[in-house]
Amino acid sequence: MTFNEHELVIGCQQRNRVAQKQLYDVFGGKLFAICLRYTKNRTDAEDVLQDAFIKIYENIVTFRNDSPVEYWLRSIVVNTALNHLRQQKHLKQLDDIDGHENVLAGKELVLADFQWQQLMEFIKELPIGCQTIFNLYAIEGYQHNEIAQKLGISEGTSKSQYSRARTLLQEKLNKETRFDDGSVRNK
Repeated sequence: MTFNEHELVIGCQQRNRVAQKQLYDVFGGKLFAICLRYTKNRTDAEDVLQDAFIKIYENIVTFRNDSPVEYWLRSIVVNTALNHLRQQKHLKQLDDIDGHENVLAGKELVLADFQWQQLMEFIKELPIGCQTIFNLYAIEGYQHNEIAQKLGISEGTSKSQYSRARTLLQEKLNKETRFDDGSVRNK
């Protein structure tokens, strides 16, 4: 039995196991990719995804169909990942680094020559605070005031961590050279 998105939500609200499995089958891969962006390994990402789906199944009765279900699912996964980072004490490392030299002010990262997977690996190499804020701002689309509220930090800390992330990413990108055959070699 296959459900459309509306029927899927209703089925999950009624605790229908077939609908719950289909919800996982349809969205699990995308949501797992989000988990991987916020964690340092697959095991932690799997734990976050499992915790998120427990929350999703418990709270789907609150979903009001005023936005696509995927947006609602993504916000639960992001919040679950942030809670995981808090529990692991990773987010206590966030400091305001206003003194950090922002060599990229007003410049855009040059990403055209890199594949998505390679960029994700570069992001995973960032310090956890920079990685988290870069993900929230550049990928998820949250504003710095929203990030500050979510993480319990100042807006300035969010901005400075993002600036540091951009600087570190640009340094990493500058060290890599992409050749016509698709191979990447350090400069």
